[in-house]
Amino acid sequence: MNTNNWTLDTAHSSIGFSVRHMVVAKVRGRFTQWTGTLQLDEADVSRSRVEVEIDASSIDTNNTQRDEHLRSSDFLDVQQFPTLRFVSKRVEAVDEERLRVTGDLTLHGVQREVTLDVERGGNARDPWGNQRAGFAAKLSLLRSDYGLTWNQALEAGGFLVGDRIDIELDVQAVQAAARKTA
Repeated sequence: MNTNNWTLDTAHSSIGFSVRHMVVAKVRGRFTQWTGTLQLDEADVSRSRVEVEIDASSIDTNNTQRDEHLRSSDFLDVQQFPTLRFVSKRVEAVDEERLRVTGDLTLHGVQREVTLDVERGGNARDPWGNQRAGFAAKLSLLRSDYGLTWNQALEAGGFLVGDRIDIELDVQAVQAAARKTA
């Protein structure tokens, strides 16, 4: 097995999301604190693996009052469920540029299988000798599937918060340069 270990570079990556607000528009947000690792087998991507852990309290929608509400027991309940976690179970090559990564997402204490559509961005060596790889991924999920059901009916019809959450990841992974021995 020719697997290389990579660390997800959170300084050059993002985990963002959007959700309908009042039916007419979307609110966008991101998580600012998270970690992840990638075991990548270029010869056989099916032997690859990825794990990501997100600090739920790091949710940021650019509105302090809304962020506090999202951290509360109405939504993420960060006191009881401090992390979101994704652990892959399968990685499949769709073609040379696209992968399908299936794994378990644990959110709000509920674990469900999800599949991410991943686009490979390529590889490059940085100025410090580290190998880097880029990936972009998309996923949609229903927050109600994870017990996130708080809402308010609107007078004109519909609900304050949409059920579908669209997630977009732009990830840069780094593999440290091999140490030279004397």
